[in-house]
Amino acid sequence: MKLVTFSAGAGDRVGLVEAAAVRDVTGLLPAGTGVLELVERWDELGPVLTSRAGGLEPVPLESVRLRAPIPVPRRNVFCVGKNYRDHVAEFGRSGYDTPGRSEALPDKPILFSKATTSVTGPFDEVSAHPGVTAELDYEGELGVIIGRGGRGISRADAFEHVWGYTIVNDVTARDLQRDHKQWLLGKSLDTHCPMGPYAVTADEVPDVTALELETSVNGESRQLALVKDLIFDIPELIATLSAGITLLPGDIIATGTPAGVGIGFEPPKFLRRGDVVEVSVSGLGALRNRIA
Repeated sequence: MKLVTFSAGAGDRVGLVEAAAVRDVTGLLPAGTGVLELVERWDELGPVLTSRAGGLEPVPLESVRLRAPIPVPRRNVFCVGKNYRDHVAEFGRSGYDTPGRSEALPDKPILFSKATTSVTGPFDEVSAHPGVTAELDYEGELGVIIGRGGRGISRADAFEHVWGYTIVNDVTARDLQRDHKQWLLGKSLDTHCPMGPYAVTADEVPDVTALELETSVNGESRQLALVKDLIFDIPELIATLSAGITLLPGDIIATGTPAGVGIGFEPPKFLRRGDVVEVSVSGLGALRNRIA
């Protein structure tokens, strides 16, 4: 099942997408229920959509404005740094990580977060934030949406806690990331987390490791990798995060980006106003955002 949050007039609506059409399922749900609340009450409300959504009139998907599937997460997006081998090498060579330019692989997941106010829609413009950053970069990533929450989740049980998947562009202000010696500020500027276009239930993805991620800038392919190439896989990320932090329904984990980011080139290929970044994941759709 592919779910969206969309606007077509006043207020946000919840939609079910099939092919190039969307059915407005808002009226089937309790008042005030968005995709976040739907994920939280999936065992109760998911069957309602399965049995009743087919009777609703579809409208062309292009006729509505898609927002991020979860426009306002309940807390920061969890993110993973240096989680593809080739990206570890390019990041180390760039000098934006440590003065020693280490290309050593991490022995444990590197975790940080993006502020909730960085989340924006799959086709919305991304602010260049002139005067704040001059070194804007892209990072295409698979996003994992937690369904059943919990703490102390084992690797073996991890996928039982996955509701589904989405796509994230972890837009990064590299100069802020470098100069402030931490990642929160450089990762969290407003509009710097395009997300969507869909929230796709896990049953639609029989083998998540087979998914292919690609990022292009102005039509030029920059990143291409399979999820199976993650250094720390999804069960390991869930086990690590939940060891002492209670994961909640609707939490989002951006799993890391492959090689091909702007700082991986010599000289770096930073994003400029007017550039269009597209991130696609097989079966999950594509983000397409212009730098304003």
